[in-house]
Amino acid sequence: MTSPAAIHDQIINEVDTVLLGNEDIVEGLSISLLTQGHVLLEGVPGVAKTTIANLFARAAGIESTRIQMTPDLLPADITGTHIYREPTGKFELQKGPIFSNLVIADEINRATPKTQSALLEAMEERNVTIEGETLPLPTPFMVVATQNPIEMEGTYQLPEAQRDRFQLKLTVELPDEDTELALIDRFDSQPNLNPAQISQAITLEELTAARTAVEQVHIAEKARHYLRDLIAATRTHSAIEYGGSPRATIALLKTSKARAALHERDYVIPDDIKQLAMPVLRHRIVLNSESELSEQTPDSIIEEILSSVTPPGSDSKTEFETQEATAESPEIQR
Repeated sequence: MTSPAAIHDQIINEVDTVLLGNEDIVEGLSISLLTQGHVLLEGVPGVAKTTIANLFARAAGIESTRIQMTPDLLPADITGTHIYREPTGKFELQKGPIFSNLVIADEINRATPKTQSALLEAMEERNVTIEGETLPLPTPFMVVATQNPIEMEGTYQLPEAQRDRFQLKLTVELPDEDTELALIDRFDSQPNLNPAQISQAITLEELTAARTAVEQVHIAEKARHYLRDLIAATRTHSAIEYGGSPRATIALLKTSKARAALHERDYVIPDDIKQLAMPVLRHRIVLNSESELSEQTPDSIIEEILSSVTPPGSDSKTEFETQEATAESPEIQR
């Protein structure tokens, strides 16, 4: 099983054995895992942000660690340090929780900026430097950070430089009435249901093959121009002080290819780009003071941009899967 779509289906089936109604979030996590990205999960308390990340890690068969971010946490508590061992008379490297396949930084905005910055090198370079020694992080490596948008006391807003390191910002919404009723029924009959009870759905070899398949997805010239125009529009919009960077462009490209693969296509259509523009851009753009005073939000501005930039042609196969795609990109394995 090397198809990204098949792998995603296996993961979501396992996650759904515990939680319901989080298909979009799991898809976003799958997209980032397939494209070596990081995810910022935002939602009010009690919507299972940390549980979703734990379920995803177990279903994907990757090691995970959880760091409870607090104001007294130090950078060395995340990266690790050298500890003196009296029996041997030597200093021994004690690796921190960052050395894991999936690192859950719970309530990341409760840590001080100094501690938050300890994640920067790890997220971008996939290395950690401890007392002058540079150590590689395991593969795959992914950071999933959570934050609560309604409680600002005792928190430190993530700086723009660190927000830009997150490939996607996903919002975990409250469940609808039917989903919540299904959760009541499930936890009434299985009160001890938890992430430890789900199984590994995929192997590391399958994940590696699926990543290769995503890289081979074709994106036609018209779709490339549409992607570029969306990013360019964030740089000229009157309400935005700072628009999307080239890192945002590359993130939108990679995630669009992954979404196409999850939907069993070996070519990108404009809807892939459109659906991912919001999670790719909402945490990257910086509104000017006038927009903030008028209570505009990044989401509303991005919706406006999506409405104003016309997508190309149609979503038909012949429009975007051209003859050149055959030469450039083999079909995704199914």
